[in-house]
Amino acid sequence: MSKEKFVWGIILAALLGLTTIGIAPVTVRAASDLYTKVELFSYALTTIQSEYVEKKSPQDLIYGALKGMLSSLDPHSQFMDPDEYKDLKTETQGKFGGLGVEITIKDNLLTVIAPVEDTPAWRVGIKAGDRIVKIGKDTTRDMTLDDAVKKLRGDPGTRVVITILRESEDMVKDFPITREIIHVQDVKDPHIMDDHIGYVRLTEFRENSYGELHAALEKLKAQGADSLVLDLRNNPGGLLDVAIKIAEDFLPAGETIVSTKGRHAPQDSIDKSENTHGDFLEWPMAVMINQGSASGSEIVAGALRDNKRAVTVGTKSFGKGSVQSVIPMPDGSGLRLTTARYFTPSGVCINGVGITPDVLVEEVKAGEDKHKGDTKSNKASDKDLDTIFSDVEHKDDKNEAMSKDEKKQLEIKKKDEEDNQLQSAVNVIKGIKIDRKFQHK
Repeated sequence: MSKEKFVWGIILAALLGLTTIGIAPVTVRAASDLYTKVELFSYALTTIQSEYVEKKSPQDLIYGALKGMLSSLDPHSQFMDPDEYKDLKTETQGKFGGLGVEITIKDNLLTVIAPVEDTPAWRVGIKAGDRIVKIGKDTTRDMTLDDAVKKLRGDPGTRVVITILRESEDMVKDFPITREIIHVQDVKDPHIMDDHIGYVRLTEFRENSYGELHAALEKLKAQGADSLVLDLRNNPGGLLDVAIKIAEDFLPAGETIVSTKGRHAPQDSIDKSENTHGDFLEWPMAVMINQGSASGSEIVAGALRDNKRAVTVGTKSFGKGSVQSVIPMPDGSGLRLTTARYFTPSGVCINGVGITPDVLVEEVKAGEDKHKGDTKSNKASDKDLDTIFSDVEHKDDKNEAMSKDEKKQLEIKKKDEEDNQLQSAVNVIKGIKIDRKFQHK
């Protein structure tokens, strides 16, 4: 048997063998067409091996071909070598190295879906929707998602400079960022606000997210919460099954959460709630979203909105409505392959469109509009200065008298009061409560 036939025979067998891991079987006619095209691939492969100026291993060539093939499909499909596949599994478990930023290709530009809270990217001010136009000295024009991730990652303590185009501010700016090990806390800041309204922020959907969120909800309930603001802002998504399970906590049995439609009938599915405990079904709810809310966040927000279970508040979400299946390969590498698109219970595919919230509220930073339209100087008055310096002088005494828990609660309360989107969500829930009182009279 010739070397060429041996190589493409192995490749064809591997492709046909994908039927064993859930991919639809290749028909005889399709296999014949594939057989012909693989022969062309085999010819190119052997030509490169014999004629290219530098010697390349078969693995390097095959891996390169697979990377190119997957990247030609869509921005979310990707071939991962064994190290990259291992990194992916580490990411879903909540600990990985890098900058702490979720990225994608949108409008042919490398785009930030969302920075992960309390990571280097978050701390330097990277925002959802930022376009990464340079990484170090390399422009990102025509750069694949895989190559971008490789350049952004590195050893903890090393620095990388990324150049950001922020279209909303017509700004191009360099951001030096020092890499570190990213420890992601999925559930943040669960606490009780006014009128027994509970608040919890979910930063991503990973293996332990459901358990952590459910425990936080139970704790809020024990503290007297009877309603909830679920904050999904800047949550870039994650594991589909976890997002479904979290939505299920708030929906009665039988309600549709999400439906997926793929190329083949076996890939079509409708996920419905199987909620049997009903602990939080009666809670009035608001779900907060913004441009950094994507994928799993949009599944949860869409499910609760379409089932009239919660009011969505904030700004339009990112619009990632495709499902990627992670398929392990025999040599330890893997494929991240777009196999379906998901639809909200009302039948809407939000891919590239996003979810427009019921209550549209643009974010206003604390103090941003305080002196808007004021032609006078923005200097503080003498009274303000006296208060400021008085606070500084007594700060140490106050801090000593306050416990760590009291300090944290004070910080949270101040943060809540300065968050105009959160205050809108709180007002929505108060309105729902008032409406329910009238209905029961």
